[in-house]
Amino acid sequence: MIEYAAKSSKTANMTLIHLIILALVQGITEFLPISSSAHLILTPAFLGEADQGPLIDVMAHAGTLLAVLVYFWRDIRDVAIGKFALLTGRITPGGRLALLVAASLPPVLIFGGALFALNLVDALRSPLVIAISTLVFALPLWLADRHGASVKSIETMTFKDAALIGLAQAIALIPGASRSGVTMTAGRALGLGRSESARFSMLMSIPVIAAFAVLSVIELMGEADAGAHLHDGLIVAALSFISALGAIAVLMRLVDRVGFLPFVIYRVALGVGLLVWLAI
Repeated sequence: MIEYAAKSSKTANMTLIHLIILALVQGITEFLPISSSAHLILTPAFLGEADQGPLIDVMAHAGTLLAVLVYFWRDIRDVAIGKFALLTGRITPGGRLALLVAASLPPVLIFGGALFALNLVDALRSPLVIAISTLVFALPLWLADRHGASVKSIETMTFKDAALIGLAQAIALIPGASRSGVTMTAGRALGLGRSESARFSMLMSIPVIAAFAVLSVIELMGEADAGAHLHDGLIVAALSFISALGAIAVLMRLVDRVGFLPFVIYRVALGVGLLVWLAI
């Protein structure tokens, strides 16, 4: 049976190899529909190491946040310009995109805030939960990708579409469900093309990752030794950025051609493998 330690409130002392592995895992899995949180939870268990603690988590997410900002810099520029235009009463394509992302946020902020307030976050961080949710959410991804029509783009999707994708995003608070996975599933089911569903999924992740970082920083304020591990955090942030940027580029280049089936197969293999591992 797996021995899994609950997330420690203290930052663990880690080797350079452990830091590199965590950074690569976070960077590669954050925007792929395979659940980065599940992989970050499982990595210490597989390596026999202590949980990495909140500082490493927040720095890893900072790296991936920077990666999505860099890759979609044109969208970010248009959104920034569009927000100023909204103040004058004009709705530009960038302003409309900002409103679509805003429409997707309430469910995940409400449910996420409730989980933190009720201290239920650690209760969900178990290998059994990950195994089950990894398997359960693989089938909808396959069905939506196989049968979903590619008739919409971000420019033509409705605010109702954005709100429904946002509702799906709240489900991703369950480790193993995958924020990218459930939002891409919802996007495909609502008629977005593969690359468009991936693009919107990543753009709507920006405020969510930023909110997670803020909560983690608040948590870190109570730790006396957080500053001592800043060097480790910077290494993780840099490697997460590089690996996330590469993962985004590969996904956006290949997703229209290969679809989401490879990720479905991976999720099934991971879920079944975890269940077998838990039974040993």
